[in-house]
This record gives sequence, structure tokens and C-alpha cells, in this order.
Amino acid sequence: MMQEKLEEYGQQTLIESEKTNGIGEKERKAAEYLEKLSRDGFERKMKDYKLDALVTLGISLAMTVLAIGGYPGISVPAGYQSVGMPFGIYFGGLKGSEPKLIEMAYAFEQATRLRKPPPQFFQLTNHFLFGTV
Repeated sequence: MMQEKLEEYGQQTLIESEKTNGIGEKERKAAEYLEKLSRDGFERKMKDYKLDALVTLGISLAMTVLAIGGYPGISVPAGYQSVGMPFGIYFGGLKGSEPKLIEMAYAFEQATRLRKPPPQFFQLTNHFLFGTV
């Protein structure tokens, strides 16, 4: 019966994956390539042009390249799509630029005042939070 369930739900793939560390040759090469993009692309351009930050809207490849390279970044609300879904603006920089990135992100937030609190679907009361004490 156990073997039937394994076959029915495809558990063999899970069992096989648990025998690995999750990083194969293809994944290792992809990570190395992204590290190269970070070092030889992003870092070089930031230094050559004396830039304070890379700014991009929403989720982008730039965020991945920066994360792989260990570079700091911060995302803050930047607006809302037509259906009301929020999107962000991302500020990324060189290692050690965290204070400057926070300063820029805060200035953007204060200048635009775009963030809206999420709708409240219920009242948070002491009874809801703590029950009867």
C-alpha cells in the first residue's frame, strides 16, 4: 500500500532530491555567471560612473544579480497597478552603502506619500488579540 501511494503522488522525485545538496552543475554555473555579472557589470559601472544607487521598478533581474553578489538593497512602495495591486521601487548599491540607500528610500517615501495602509477587514480588539483575560 505504501508503494502505491509513493507512485500515486510522485514521491520518488522527492526521495531522490533529498539525496542531493540541491546544487547541480547547471545551478553552479548559473550562480557563477550571476556573480560575474555582479562583479564585472554592476560593481564596475557603479564605480566608473560614481553612482550612488541602481534604481529599478518592481521585481527585476537587477535584484537577483545584486542578491547573488551580496549587495544591499531596499524596496519601498511606488504605486498601484490598475487592479489595485501595489508595486515597489528598488534601490540597490555597493557593499557599505546601506545608510545611503535607506536615506534615499525614506526620501522617496516622504516625497511621494504613495503607501496606503491595507484595508482593515476586522477590528483588532483586546478580546481578539488576547481572549478573555
